[in-house]
Amino acid sequence: MALFTTLLLALSLAADAFAVAVGTGISQKKIQLKQALLMAGTFGFFQALMPVIGFVLASFFAKYITAYDHWIAFILLGYIGGNMIYAGWKGEDEDAPTKNVFALKSLITLGIATSIDALAVGVSLTASTQDIWTPAIMIGVVTFACSFVGVEFGKRFSTHIGSRAEIIGGCVLVGIGIKILCDHLIG
Repeated sequence: MALFTTLLLALSLAADAFAVAVGTGISQKKIQLKQALLMAGTFGFFQALMPVIGFVLASFFAKYITAYDHWIAFILLGYIGGNMIYAGWKGEDEDAPTKNVFALKSLITLGIATSIDALAVGVSLTASTQDIWTPAIMIGVVTFACSFVGVEFGKRFSTHIGSRAEIIGGCVLVGIGIKILCDHLIG
């Protein structure tokens, strides 16, 4: 697979992680640098890992993975986004802590949800390459960079949105889940 093609693939796979990172940056009251790096690292790790898993297991589970990956991503993102919308709609006190999306459980859930499509890509890469490591590493690095930029962008943008930022962040997650589901069901 050509380097430019791999870069385009990495950018397209990083789009969901970028959008989730922006939503997170918008919805959280305070984000430290280490939290932004942790989210970016988690997203990059799962985006790099999933194509490898898909590549290795392609001969065994390809039809099952592609049959349900969109539903899994839709449910995970819908659940997390729905909780954020509910918390924002409830109108919690400004000084009350927001849901900690940087908790390990939340990060892993978001990492898996945003990288399910990379699993299917790993399955499809068996037809075009014998080297999964170069694409996987590039996908992980690009996702890391895009996710970090997304968190920082969302953080800076949230000051202009005010107290309803959590609702917007939740809507972004739900919207991504719906987009993933529609892309697979319609396209």
